[in-house]
Amino acid sequence: MSGIHESQKSESAQSASRLTSTNRERLTQERVKELFDYRDGELIWNIRGGVAGYSNGNGYLRIEVDGKKHYVHRVIWLWNNGYLPEKGIDHINRNRADNRIENLREVGQTCNIRNTDNRKTNTSGVKGVYWGAENGKWRAQIMVAGKVHCLGSHIDFFEAVCHRLAAEQLLGWEGCDSSSPALKFIQANLQDGIK
Repeated sequence: MSGIHESQKSESAQSASRLTSTNRERLTQERVKELFDYRDGELIWNIRGGVAGYSNGNGYLRIEVDGKKHYVHRVIWLWNNGYLPEKGIDHINRNRADNRIENLREVGQTCNIRNTDNRKTNTSGVKGVYWGAENGKWRAQIMVAGKVHCLGSHIDFFEAVCHRLAAEQLLGWEGCDSSSPALKFIQANLQDGIK
């Protein structure tokens, strides 16, 4: 027998549990600024010096703070904005390791998914536009809620891209996918035509 009453053991365990859970509660800006400095997309350890974070194998950088793992881009968002967003954080330029604050934006999951690179099989350079060998025309399409919507076949590539962009804008994508390949293609071609 240890001489400690069961109720004291229970209180001691609860107290230790509260202490542990307090340390593991949601990360705060105060705690982040205590541990890190932010410089041009990187977290720098205040005490140790050096860049904080490691790659998790899928392009994102991770960091461990107070025994809990966090994505570096979310910690940088917290460092700069004072809160961890309920929604996702999107890398505007699609480079998961580019954590400069100007490259991060708070968006919903749907918008984050839309801002992805073209599939490896895409040869046109514009998402949702491909060559239809069966009819010898450019085809445009867009996927909404898991369903593909055909936007027609077009002799002219520019016209097919315009249809894709119009569909994106009709669905309200212009606000969440400003790096749309269709938008960039049209902008570049309009600028070239205006000069």
